[in-house]
Amino acid sequence: MAKGVRDPSSHRTPAQITKQVKGYNHEPENIKKRSLRNKARLIVSKDLGKSAIAGKDVHHKVMVKDGGGNARKNLGVADPSKNRGWNKKS
Repeated sequence: MAKGVRDPSSHRTPAQITKQVKGYNHEPENIKKRSLRNKARLIVSKDLGKSAIAGKDVHHKVMVKDGGGNARKNLGVADPSKNRGWNKKS
């Protein structure tokens, strides 16, 4: 790929991707939130089994950005189409 040319999958230039990876994604607050989301998947997979969550999203009933934690009662399994795009339909 030529320098400065947008990636067809992400629609960003290599410089824009690097800026996000080394900037926003590397802030301590965002690292903590990401690790919470990763741990949530591990918690649910231990509880229900890996086959039960294959192809599904583990979601927080109270979102991490709104202060939700990884208590088992706050975690669930949902279809990706229902879980992604939180700013959604009422």
